[in-house]
Amino acid sequence: MKKTAKRIVKIDWSRADAMTASQRRAAAMADPDNRPMSDEEWATAPRVPQVSVIRRALKLSQEDFAGTFHIPIGTLRDWEQGRKEPDAAARAYLRVIAREPETVRKALNR
Repeated sequence: MKKTAKRIVKIDWSRADAMTASQRRAAAMADPDNRPMSDEEWATAPRVPQVSVIRRALKLSQEDFAGTFHIPIGTLRDWEQGRKEPDAAARAYLRVIAREPETVRKALNR
């Protein structure tokens, strides 16, 4: 497998810095491909469990959390670093881990 170097893109923020807050908002609202979410959309958006928050609340390292709950370490790291998001089944599993970690541990150790 061939590794490729990541291309670093330098962003010139001078145009955005020169705009007022209201001008930036108007520009964002006018962009049909990247319009900010409304309060109603935020209210109905599904909540994705924060894997790192759950893991830290349980006082586990990434390796220990992955091993304890049978999650591949690469998958866990992808979720925590934002490269990928858990699918629906994984989100449900994370909710159960967050609420009943001992029950999950017992079930997995049988």
